[in-house]
Amino acid sequence: MTKFGSFPTPRHATTNSQPEMLGRILLTIDAAGLLLGAPIADMNETHQFNPRWPPHAKFHNGQTITMSVFLGLLTLYYTWRPVPQDKAGAAARDSLTVAVICGSIYWLAGLLAVFFPEAEGLDPEFGGPGFPQAKIFTGFMGVGIAGYAYEMCAM
Repeated sequence: MTKFGSFPTPRHATTNSQPEMLGRILLTIDAAGLLLGAPIADMNETHQFNPRWPPHAKFHNGQTITMSVFLGLLTLYYTWRPVPQDKAGAAARDSLTVAVICGSIYWLAGLLAVFFPEAEGLDPEFGGPGFPQAKIFTGFMGVGIAGYAYEMCAM
């Protein structure tokens, strides 16, 4: 435990010596979306329990959920891990860069998925065609990128 509670020693501090964590909190929100979003959105009758989906589609759904959870865990790890204090702050910047990449891959892949042949974001029996995920994917990715940018500017 550090003098700031259970958080790792901050990579930088404000003039009043309080930890500046807004950027890392935004990256954590991104990670929470990855950890919870796919399991909540896909483990239901629209996806995994949809009787119209063939087993191979359900396999890929499981793959997608697992990838989202792993990327969320990696985003959290690289956002909050303690880093060696070097003069240039390169280790902290590298850690944040890996965090934002891990926090963006799933969202970017989801945004690009609609460009594949015959792909839709919503099946007809659930109101499709449509792409309601676009706002969610863009929002979470934007929050992560904003957190990264904030942290990098504050270093």
